[in-house]
Amino acid sequence: MVGGVLGAFALSVASLSIAAPTASAAPAKLSHSEATAQFEAAGITWSSSGNCSDRNVPTCTSFEQINENTVAGIIDFKDATGCDINLTGGTETGHSDGTYSHWNGYKVDISPTDCAANYIRSNYTEVNPPGWGSEQWEAPSGNLYTNEDDHWDILYY
Repeated sequence: MVGGVLGAFALSVASLSIAAPTASAAPAKLSHSEATAQFEAAGITWSSSGNCSDRNVPTCTSFEQINENTVAGIIDFKDATGCDINLTGGTETGHSDGTYSHWNGYKVDISPTDCAANYIRSNYTEVNPPGWGSEQWEAPSGNLYTNEDDHWDILYY
């Protein structure tokens, strides 16, 4: 009867359905309040020219629907640099479109400081800047730091 048991086992294994892996899962998103709680805990500040956080107003600084990895990335950057970090741009409207955009939660802007600039230039690899930035640096992780003169535009993949 061993053959019967093995045959039944083989039939059971053959009938298992295994889902094909997906190309990539959507990034985990945070609300504005969830993100700002993490920023506060890390000692990161933020400001807006409009003194507001409405995602649909371009003069506001909003973190609504920011990627969890973006929040973790800027916190890690602050920890690595020891610099004061002030966020001036998040997921609010008014930035360039695209998959890896502010609106889609992949980018933040920070105030330019000598501390951050010196760290970026000393630890990352300079790459050809896009037309909208004066210089661009790539971290070993692949994240991009673009100097737009009045702020650094940071892309966290």
